[in-house]
Amino acid sequence: MKRGYRESPSSSFAPPQSKSRHNSQGDANFLEDETTKNFAQKVADHYSARSNQTLEQREASPIIHLKKLNNWIKSVLIQLYARRGDAVLDLACGKGGDLIKWDKAKIGYYVGIDIADGSIKDCRTRYNGDADHHQRRKKFSFPARLMCGDCYEVRLDKVLADDAPFDICSCQFALHYSWSTEARARRALANVSALLRPGGIFIGTMPDANVIIKKLREAEGLTFGNSVYWIRFDEEFSDKKFKSSSPFGTKYTFHLEDAVDCPEWIVPFDVFKSLAEEYDFELVFAKNSHEFVHEYMKRPEFVELMRRLGALGDGNQDQGTLSADEWEAAYLYMSFVLRKRGQPDKNQASSKKDRGLMHITEDDIMFINGYDY
Repeated sequence: MKRGYRESPSSSFAPPQSKSRHNSQGDANFLEDETTKNFAQKVADHYSARSNQTLEQREASPIIHLKKLNNWIKSVLIQLYARRGDAVLDLACGKGGDLIKWDKAKIGYYVGIDIADGSIKDCRTRYNGDADHHQRRKKFSFPARLMCGDCYEVRLDKVLADDAPFDICSCQFALHYSWSTEARARRALANVSALLRPGGIFIGTMPDANVIIKKLREAEGLTFGNSVYWIRFDEEFSDKKFKSSSPFGTKYTFHLEDAVDCPEWIVPFDVFKSLAEEYDFELVFAKNSHEFVHEYMKRPEFVELMRRLGALGDGNQDQGTLSADEWEAAYLYMSFVLRKRGQPDKNQASSKKDRGLMHITEDDIMFINGYDY
């Protein structure tokens, strides 16, 4: 379902105290108010509280095929843009669900950052191969560093000065959490731009504001959805009109069965694109998930990947596929690829193997914040 884009980031708040701690002062115009911090903490608490599922629990999820489809989309993005030996920055890395994807891409170095303390500890467990569902998997081939902090509040160029530049940055299903204020949206893009090398790639997925606003205007009230999701807007948007002069802070509540139940923010895509251009990014593409599937399922290697992941069944015993409600939920999302302007320095080595660790202890996790100044 193709459309032109005229409209349309993870988690966020001060992390707990730790032995390993780095304070990073933000610019004066990037300061936040308490309301924003409270929302950020609510999002962080939501993701921290989510426990790792066993394979059996995961397969029983009412949105299992949607999850598999989203994994396929992320895998395609990584296969299209990651190169052997790349240094990767994974913003809002969560519990490390994409570590295997990066390993298959044969990257050289990985830094994962997430606001949720519980998630980053689960990511450590997964990286170390200690989780039950990873017992049959060999160790990851790349060294890594893990950090807990709000990447939409902290100046990461200071924290990661010795790790930059990165070749590719990923922010999956999370960039919209930065859109609560202009300051946070700018900090997110400023961080990515400062840490990517010229010519570096920024890949991501986020809600499609075009679709969400369209569905809101078609709904009888301020809530719409189906058996697997619902979205509700507050009464302040009862006229269902959104001022182009106020593109930040348009909040709604999003519930997705077995996945998400927290506040989110609209990201008008034209504003996102313009803001990204201010930070030296150029748009490579932006596609709704339906369009993404239609386009990349034309390539045999990605058809085979879809079969292996099982989003549309495995073609053998498993004849399951996305339900109509899951396919509608997929329509709520889009993917984007940005490239940082400039040409890469061919003399600049991207290997950071000496910076990372092949086994990460809890004490190795760095907790970062910008609230102490």
